[in-house]
Amino acid sequence: MNKLLSIFLVFAFSFSANLFSQDYEEYEFTDVSYDSLWSNVKNDLNYGWVSSDIRFEKNVPPTVKPAKVWKTTAWKGEAVNLQAVIWTKKDLGEIKANVNNVSISKNIKIPDENLQISAVRFVVTDELNKNKNGTCGHRPDPTKFDSLLVADVIDIKPSVNINANEVRPFWVKIKIPQDAKAGTYKGVLSFNNSELSNLPFEIKVQDKILPEPKDWAFHLDLWQNPFSVARYHNVPLWSEEHLELMRPVMKILADAGQKIITTSIMHKPWNAQTYDYFESMVMRIKKLDGSWQYDYSVLDKWVEYMMSVGIDQQINCYTLIPWDLSFQYFDQASDQLKKTKANPGTKEFDDYWLPFLIDFASHLKAKGWFDITTIAMDERPMKSMQQVIKLIKKADPNYKVSLAGNYHAELVDDLYDYCIALRQNFPPDVLEKRKNEGKKSTIYTCCSEAYPNSFTFSPPAESAWYGWYAANKGYDGYLRWAYSSWVKDPLVDTRFTAFGAGDCFFVYPNGRSSIRMEKLIEGIQAYEKVRILREKFTKENNKAKLDKLNKILSAFEEKNLKEVSASDAINKANAELNKL
Repeated sequence: MNKLLSIFLVFAFSFSANLFSQDYEEYEFTDVSYDSLWSNVKNDLNYGWVSSDIRFEKNVPPTVKPAKVWKTTAWKGEAVNLQAVIWTKKDLGEIKANVNNVSISKNIKIPDENLQISAVRFVVTDELNKNKNGTCGHRPDPTKFDSLLVADVIDIKPSVNINANEVRPFWVKIKIPQDAKAGTYKGVLSFNNSELSNLPFEIKVQDKILPEPKDWAFHLDLWQNPFSVARYHNVPLWSEEHLELMRPVMKILADAGQKIITTSIMHKPWNAQTYDYFESMVMRIKKLDGSWQYDYSVLDKWVEYMMSVGIDQQINCYTLIPWDLSFQYFDQASDQLKKTKANPGTKEFDDYWLPFLIDFASHLKAKGWFDITTIAMDERPMKSMQQVIKLIKKADPNYKVSLAGNYHAELVDDLYDYCIALRQNFPPDVLEKRKNEGKKSTIYTCCSEAYPNSFTFSPPAESAWYGWYAANKGYDGYLRWAYSSWVKDPLVDTRFTAFGAGDCFFVYPNGRSSIRMEKLIEGIQAYEKVRILREKFTKENNKAKLDKLNKILSAFEEKNLKEVSASDAINKANAELNKL
């Protein structure tokens, strides 16, 4: 339904209000009536369990038939997501959900600290471009796109006010301990309203163990934007207050098994494509005598901070090839910031970058980080990449290089971490060779893909589909260009003046996760299960089970999404995987 052809958003709360508060107001479409939709709803109050693959609209009554009992299967160490929903024709006031005593018996239970219950909140989203070929391109006028209020924010509170003619999901996340006893755990979701009966659930825990996220093999690379957090909370960049406000946001990422710290070694490596552009974490000073001096204190602080959160396996440094080939530095002679433009392969380019690369290598080695650092580029032409790789290797032949971009056979041997667009492919022999060499080969999605994708209007299961697809293709993991590049008011409106709504971030302020993020983690857990089972069956020389596993995975081809939804494909695959 086109609800916003002529409506411009007026935010329901002041951006300068208390940004540290846990409470906030969702946007309301006051100029749109939903009464006719609710007049066809038979019961005043409806509730129950539903699939966590369903994304609800706030004022549109669901057509799904909820279940009174929910049953699922999990491994030890796995995080399980359950979703309940309430829709009502009358005001309910504040509804608080609760779960405790998830157990097999009195003495065998899931610790309460492993139970997370959250109200799901609604945000403004938009839609694909009119040609349905993705969302790339500027979209500054909201009247050009349909806009909806959809569920995505997994709040840090288990309670929320529910008014008449509203839908409200609740999200239950249960982390099964690795040392849990196998068996069927039972629990209930309860509410503080006597009109809402308890909703029982059962989790059958199999005698199989998933490692802790830090030990997952999946190469997850979601690019962090610390500058967004400072702006949103209006705190000084790199202050202790800034670092503490980032901690719950980055903990979600660490708990997803993130491997890489995103650093910016130049000003605006991607121009200003996000609401908050990336500043350089390295200060460059051209001294009076023409030599260069480099200050790494900000980069060091950021890397050390991220390592303290638990993300410490790789440092990607962006970039030597920015989009406009403009480079900033402080010039002592004029006592001001200056810029220079230079193309890869030119003397001017080499003169700017070679001294830095030599000095940076020395600094990284002194910090003990050289072996886990890559000089990273994003969607750059092959010729430019070849010229820059030559320069990097001249500075130090042991530098690692990474690229997220198109597949080029000419670059395969030179790139340690090579990420290609989802609809491209590594040749099987190339992929195998890279694996044997210990190199990383991954896929990414961005605004280009209509599906699968992780916009706030995308079917949630598509975020989980990535992990299954990577397992099928033999890839090491997944990259997304933005984890926390927030728009102006992300908790209210996820749209942006470029790209589809939600393209710029997976999570929300103050440590609020999203349905998309939790489904992404589900897919990563599936990838790990496949990896563990494949290793087990290979060691046992169990060809029959290996064949069954490969058959399950064969369903995960991008072309199949035209006929079978990500949700249906994953549910079928999970059912079969649980039998192995």
